[in-house]
Amino acid sequence: MKSVEIVAKTKEEALELALKELNVDESKVKVEVLEETSSKGFLGFLNVNKVKVRVTVKEEIAQKAVRFLREILVNMGIFAQVEMFKRPGYVMLNINGDDLGQLIGRHGQTLNALQYLVNLAVHKDSDEEDRIIIDVAGYRKRREENLRRLALSTAERVKRKGKREILNPMSPQERRIIHLALQNNKEVVTHSEGEDPYRRVIISPRNSTTN
Repeated sequence: MKSVEIVAKTKEEALELALKELNVDESKVKVEVLEETSSKGFLGFLNVNKVKVRVTVKEEIAQKAVRFLREILVNMGIFAQVEMFKRPGYVMLNINGDDLGQLIGRHGQTLNALQYLVNLAVHKDSDEEDRIIIDVAGYRKRREENLRRLALSTAERVKRKGKREILNPMSPQERRIIHLALQNNKEVVTHSEGEDPYRRVIISPRNSTTN
């Protein structure tokens, strides 16, 4: 992270000089007062003030997420590439490499845990709200397609049997895929029950109280 140390008569003056040197606005920096002194000048007629500040450009949430994720991978002994794509409202980090199955886990549980950990770390002390989405070699896209097929096949079974079905526990992101896949279905309705991480989607016949 780029930073400068400035000495001036006041904190405001030091900050102004630092912002000009770094070519950023105040919202993009962190300011630390390193030293602040005030003493009498010659014969006590003048006060001599001095403030020393360190001004550091804040690391953007996307950059912070990439750095943190790479540190995790290295500590796990996994050598892979991390690609970063900024999208409106979220940042996509895609991990590419060989033998990355351990990062995904059963039904993406390990991947979801990794994503949760990265979001927790990068949003601490940050005003940015963009969510971090982590994928491994396009796994989430394949998983999304499988979930849509699951939603449609389960809805057909519910319609045929007239009984509701309870799906396995899923992350909020995966539950949303199920709900969206069936939101316009005139034969079934969906809702979620339980507490995370065991919250499940229930698919039931529309206008029916059958359990």
